[in-house]
Amino acid sequence: MRVNSAVQAAIDLTAGAAGGTACVVTGQPFDTAKVKMQTFPNMYKGLVDCFVKTYKQVGFRGFYEGTTPALVANIAENSVLFMCYGFCQQIVRRIVGVDRKTKLSDLQNAAAGSFASAFATLVLCPTELVKCRLQAMHEMQLSGKIIQGHNTVWSVVKGVIQKDGPLGFYRGLSSTLLREVPGYFFFFGGYELSRTFFASGRSKDELGPIPLLLSGGFGGSCLWIAVYPVDCVKSRIQVLSMAGKQAGFMGTFVTVVRTEGVLALYSGLTPTMIRAFVANGALFLAYEYSRKLMMKQIDSY
Repeated sequence: MRVNSAVQAAIDLTAGAAGGTACVVTGQPFDTAKVKMQTFPNMYKGLVDCFVKTYKQVGFRGFYEGTTPALVANIAENSVLFMCYGFCQQIVRRIVGVDRKTKLSDLQNAAAGSFASAFATLVLCPTELVKCRLQAMHEMQLSGKIIQGHNTVWSVVKGVIQKDGPLGFYRGLSSTLLREVPGYFFFFGGYELSRTFFASGRSKDELGPIPLLLSGGFGGSCLWIAVYPVDCVKSRIQVLSMAGKQAGFMGTFVTVVRTEGVLALYSGLTPTMIRAFVANGALFLAYEYSRKLMMKQIDSY
């Protein structure tokens, strides 16, 4: 049965939301450690030290600061991402001059994912700014950069509006775009390449949960290895702008390299790579299975 474009978009959007939820549930503690270590690398000796200090100072809830905006961010991003991914795959088919049912190559799928990520950035940037600020709020107070922190989503949102207006939610937009567009080329490229490897000539749709988990983990790892320094700069811009005017991407990048060295751009890489494999494996597993379930329901009518 042929599914019309509107229904297909709704299925992709819903499956993307399911994937985004799975991603946050499995990876939030590691994402929190990543943001803390990126923004304040001198406070922590490594991942274990970050976990121990966070638990001692804030308790278990400290690992889940920013979970609500993280859920909103990931559900919004992945809903838009996978919906636009379907549309962008059709655009790529038109560009290369093939039928709409023709399977794209891994490289063509990577290009479609890269195009789709530009649209997802517009919904991701505001929610990720709130998430990052909540995750690093304790460190901002400890370092004396701010006197009184905000510990709820609403208080952070209100603070941004009062200080910078609605456009304040788009601090770090250029950095987010610089991360997302090339990053998702490697993300979808790595995922599709890995699925091709596991399929070994069979249809990719026949793959079981383990190959899907491993393929999603490989795709996520490819993304973060490729764009991690850009993400580090983005986190600093979004968090440190709480304390006053913050330089843009190039200004922040140059300052970090001059004052802290190139390795500072890789602070928090360990929790990121652990999270990348686990969370993105869960993301694609949830996406593929929920999408298959909905497609079966549609076909049964």
